[in-house]
Amino acid sequence: VVKEKNRMGECPVWEERENALVYVDINSQKVCRWSPVTNEVQSVSVDARVGSVALRQCGGYVIALGTRFAFLDWDTQAVTTILELEQDKPNNRFNDGKVDPKGRFFAGTMAEETAPGVRARRQGALYTLFPDHSVIKQLDQLDISNGLDWSLDHRTFFHIDSLSYAVHAFNYDVHTGKIACPKLMYHLEKEEQMPDGMCIDAEGKLWVACIDGGRVIRIDPETGKRIQTVRLPTPRITSCCFGGRDYSEMYVTSAYDGLDEATLAKEPHAGEIFKITGLGVKGIPQNFYAA
Repeated sequence: VVKEKNRMGECPVWEERENALVYVDINSQKVCRWSPVTNEVQSVSVDARVGSVALRQCGGYVIALGTRFAFLDWDTQAVTTILELEQDKPNNRFNDGKVDPKGRFFAGTMAEETAPGVRARRQGALYTLFPDHSVIKQLDQLDISNGLDWSLDHRTFFHIDSLSYAVHAFNYDVHTGKIACPKLMYHLEKEEQMPDGMCIDAEGKLWVACIDGGRVIRIDPETGKRIQTVRLPTPRITSCCFGGRDYSEMYVTSAYDGLDEATLAKEPHAGEIFKITGLGVKGIPQNFYAA
């Protein structure tokens, strides 16, 4: 549905109040908004790689860029820094993020590659930004903090550290926002490659985007089993969310960075955004950051 190609399209969020899909292109340092009505993409350029975007209750967005949390005012394009983190790790940046059921913004970090396929290990962490702008560190020693979401009863937090090739489930205290007691929920099969972004549907099942696997997979957290695979027409599938009028459509982002010229020539859809219909299941609305 979006032909405008993204170097590293990520973190799609359906914004009901704008009837639009919001997402980031990490490596182009842009926050983007696509209208399915006009088919137009608008974007705001920022001064660092932007890993994630989420909706703010009072309008505009909260974003995680470079190693800082910030607010983005869409109309003025102003970016206001809330907090700087990890200033002792100049090679780190924020990656995926999402707002929890109580309006707190969870986002994690990762080390950038220093050469193709080369990165410092265990440099990432997962943080929670509270509505009063205080921050806590939830997890440490992560490689690539990535997809995240919460169970429908708000008692479980799901998280992906991409280089573990797995989805983990944590006990989640909705009152404090704290997570605890990780356990392995699903380990990806070889052909599924590496897990990236993730979202939950209205039946409580998880959808995981498989980067370099060219697919999204549906997992049942109760059984830890894959129950569905949807293949997409390009390999670097990065994230997914539900949207549209009744949240029955799935939007899927992709990337073209990381593909060599020979592969790119064979991958005309790399970096585009796709819509999957007919899944027979709906998603749930995104939470708003409560400040």
